Amino acid sequence: MARGPQTFATELAWRDFYADVLLHDPRSARHSLDEAMVGIQLDTGAEADERFEAWKEGRTGYPIVDAGMRQLVAVGWMHNRVRMIVASFLVKDLHLDWTRGARHFMEHLVDGDLASNQHGWQWSAGTGTDAAPYFRVFNPTTQSRRFDPDGTYIRRWIPELANVEGKAIHQPHADGRDDDLFSASRAREYPQPIVDHATERTEALRRWREATGRT
Repeated sequence: MARGPQTFATELAWRDFYADVLLHDPRSARHSLDEAMVGIQLDTGAEADERFEAWKEGRTGYPIVDAGMRQLVAVGWMHNRVRMIVASFLVKDLHLDWTRGARHFMEHLVDGDLASNQHGWQWSAGTGTDAAPYFRVFNPTTQSRRFDPDGTYIRRWIPELANVEGKAIHQPHADGRDDDLFSASRAREYPQPIVDHATERTEALRRWREATGRT
């Protein structure tokens, strides 16, 4: 079987699998299947809410994340790779409850399916039946460089960065750049990263170990 049809068949299998999981455990739409993960420390309060709003509105300071979130609101869709990136960022960089992200997706996705959406989020959050290991934390900048190397996708959805040239698009504020082109462009309007990925990755793994007793 060619790669395209094989991938399509695999996705259909995942859809049916998640539908079956939801049928047999309806609470999995809003409850983590891995009971050990139910007690993981989550951020709450005013600062957490502000970061959630920044994530929803595409102003986290991480271009690939922001491009995906802006596309979601504009057209109700984003590529599966970007869905995984933005989900990982919400759960493991911002330490927020996966159900908040899942609910936002369902409010906007034109292909929103409760079973596929909720369990896809559980996969990214490390809480589901077939979850990715929690310690698999997507680095948004690395993902951006790998899957949008020329920055075409980013420039389409983040007009502030349209004039940022080359690979600088992936980290437009890196090294405090203040060259003439950058200073004259709208890129100065683009926000600084709201968190440091390396720091939050370490914190996410600490919380995971604390919740599960794993090393």
